[in-house]
Parts: sequence; C-alpha cells; structure tokens
Amino acid sequence: MTDGTAELLHTERIELRPITPTVAAALRAGGDGGLTWLDGGPFEGTLDACGGLLKAHEAGLYEEAWGAFAIVVTAEGVAVGGVGFHGAPRGGSCEIGYDLVPGARGRGLATEAARLVTAYALTHPGVEYVVAHTEPENVASQAVLSRAGFARDGETEGLFRFIRR
Repeated sequence: MTDGTAELLHTERIELRPITPTVAAALRAGGDGGLTWLDGGPFEGTLDACGGLLKAHEAGLYEEAWGAFAIVVTAEGVAVGGVGFHGAPRGGSCEIGYDLVPGARGRGLATEAARLVTAYALTHPGVEYVVAHTEPENVASQAVLSRAGFARDGETEGLFRFIRR
C-alpha cells in the first residue's frame, strides 16, 4: 500500500493486500490480479467489489485506504477472498463487506479480516460506527459479524443491518 495502512492491516495469519484499480480491472476481466487464488477465486462478492471500485475510480472518488483488499493467508501465500469498504466514511460511519472462496470458509478468516478493517476504520476521527449488511438467510455471515463484535441493528431494504461502535 502506498498510504501506510499496510502495516495496520495484517495479523499473524493474514494480510490484506490492496486491490488497486489496475488489479480490480484484471480480476473483472477474469485474470488473477497478480495473486495466487485458492479454488480459482476470487469469489462473486470480491468481483462485485472490484466493479464498484472501478466505478469510484472513474468518477474520481476512489481512495485506496477506503477501498477493497485481498485476504491473503500469509503461511500459504494464497488469496482466499476479499474485504473492504463501500467507500470513504460519511456521516460518522462507513460500511464493510467481505467474502471467501468456499474452500477457505470455516477457518475464522472472514472474522479476522472483518475485525482488521473495522478496527482500522474506528481509529479515524469522525468514524463513530461501522455498518455491515447480510441477507436474512446468510447465517454464516451473521456469525462472522457477531464474532467480529457487531450487533444486529434492524433491517434496511430487506437486509439485516449490523453495527459496531
């Protein structure tokens, strides 16, 4: 990363590598973005995030620190999913999203990644809380958010809303 957040976004098990506009374009075109992916990833959510990142870049709104990151398992050197923000903070909050390739699920990696980006966001002045949404039937994602310290806070447009302060 070029803005200094890289040292903040890692644990002993994972590191979050920025998905730049160049990497996002390569992933959307069916490439690997310079990463070795488990199970032929990335998964659908990461590809969708790449699309949003590219739209923000084209509109002049892209900020690397508030973009998307590939979740890389350090010991294996493989990318297993994506995590990131739905844009820079506004109105005291920001929103996160994440996904994992099927072969990486059940290892606590999404929880670890969600904790990292949430902790990062909450260190910034003006960010009072972090939001995440899940589909009502996505019990696994709700468990990730619960383990990452989020609490359910109602519904928005048919999705469960979770926040962490």
